[in-house]
Amino acid sequence: MLAISSRPAPFALAALGAMLLAVSTVWARHDTIHTWERRAFRAINNLPEWLYAPLWVPMQLGNLVVGTLAGLTVAWVLGEVAIAIAVVFATLSKLLVERVIRRWTAAFVAARQRPGTSEPGAILRGDVPASGASFPSGHVILAAAIATVLSTALPAGWVWVPWLLTVLVMLGRVYVGAHNPLDVTAGLGAGLLIGGVVDVLLR
Repeated sequence: MLAISSRPAPFALAALGAMLLAVSTVWARHDTIHTWERRAFRAINNLPEWLYAPLWVPMQLGNLVVGTLAGLTVAWVLGEVAIAIAVVFATLSKLLVERVIRRWTAAFVAARQRPGTSEPGAILRGDVPASGASFPSGHVILAAAIATVLSTALPAGWVWVPWLLTVLVMLGRVYVGAHNPLDVTAGLGAGLLIGGVVDVLLR
């Protein structure tokens, strides 16, 4: 009988992340937001208001301090010093990689503005800024990087938890009007790449 869940291979996650980041970047390199991306944004952004509270909680895992502390707490519970070190390195790498990607994508930064500028009629919730560069999503990079590091150390039955939380961060960032869909898929790719590389190098 096949196992329903197992620990993913860090190298495979890094490769998947690199591919996802590359595809998202290629699709995003246009002067305007694609029609299909606008439709996907509106479908999520127009979801009912009552979702704000339940999505706000997991979204905080994309916050630099909250996400890092959450990862360190899990490492402490597991008694894994190597995981704690990997979480710190993943956080620091996030800061660097996000800057590098934004330099690479400077040519289309005008089109990849926050939905408050790039999406007519976007609903902005909470303290989401209406303008500014939004590709890729820094919240998703951090959440995915830490999820990648943790998922290779958690017991097999718990591996799904960090990935579910990462998906909720992705959904939440589009729902509150902070990012367009390709912003969060690029963030997921970058996070997988960071987490996978860090895990391979430090464990």
